[in-house]
Amino acid sequence: MMEIIDAVEAYQQYLLVEKGLSRQTVVSYIEDLKQFFQFLPDRKYVEDLLPEDLNEFVRRESVVGHSVSTVMRRLSSIRGFFIFLKKEKYYNDEIPEVKTMKKQERLPNCLSIEEVEDLLNTPDIRRPEGLRDRAMLETMYASGLRVSELLALERSRVNFKKAIITIFGKGAKERKVPLGDFAIEYIQKYVDEVRSKNPGSDSKYLFLNRYGEPLSRQYFFKQIKKYAAEAGIISPVSPHTLRHSFATHLLENGAQLRAVQEMLGHSNIATTQIYTHISTKRILSAYDLYMKRK
Repeated sequence: MMEIIDAVEAYQQYLLVEKGLSRQTVVSYIEDLKQFFQFLPDRKYVEDLLPEDLNEFVRRESVVGHSVSTVMRRLSSIRGFFIFLKKEKYYNDEIPEVKTMKKQERLPNCLSIEEVEDLLNTPDIRRPEGLRDRAMLETMYASGLRVSELLALERSRVNFKKAIITIFGKGAKERKVPLGDFAIEYIQKYVDEVRSKNPGSDSKYLFLNRYGEPLSRQYFFKQIKKYAAEAGIISPVSPHTLRHSFATHLLENGAQLRAVQEMLGHSNIATTQIYTHISTKRILSAYDLYMKRK
């Protein structure tokens, strides 16, 4: 009979060598298995494992209050272990299908139009980095770019005359996105007054740090958090919040879902439809407030 401790060691080697997973990923898998076997302290041998153990473990995890994503991740790790045992003929029972809670759909955080305006007005445009950051915030809100797309935006991809930027998004798919007057105005101002004097003025990238290099995601994330705090915005704000707000505000103002999908670069329109839920929620919230005041 094979001891469970030996089976876990064999599984770990299988993940590292045959599956080629990273060491950190394997550590996570093994940690999930440890949680499973702590729930079953009397199981010493593989032969002691029962098909119903999986269901019992999932029920316990749900009862103690773990999130659905955590429970499902642990279930995936444990099922992988059982599949390995079955393949290696260490385990002969059937691996049961486990019913789990449906993962709740989380609506993305969205700012009001007033909060967006407060955020955009926060950078001190008298300072070089403030003018650059204002141009970046205006661009992101006007186009719904992903933060990776914003930071990788090349100067040559901005058509100032037509107010259009060309983006290469996920899967290197090209899309053209229109920019509003404010975004174009601040990009032009940044290029003329700040970027032209930057050590990296010859760089292909549009937005640069003081050393002439592209900005990092971490830096931009910290800047947005800082500006949000200065603007007195209480809800969590990240670069992606502006993308969510862009899509929601467009739909609230009558934009066609298909057009918003194309501007966001979503391959599946179902991904874009989540913003219709936000718009409806905001409208109903305003309606409820109105009825309470009557």
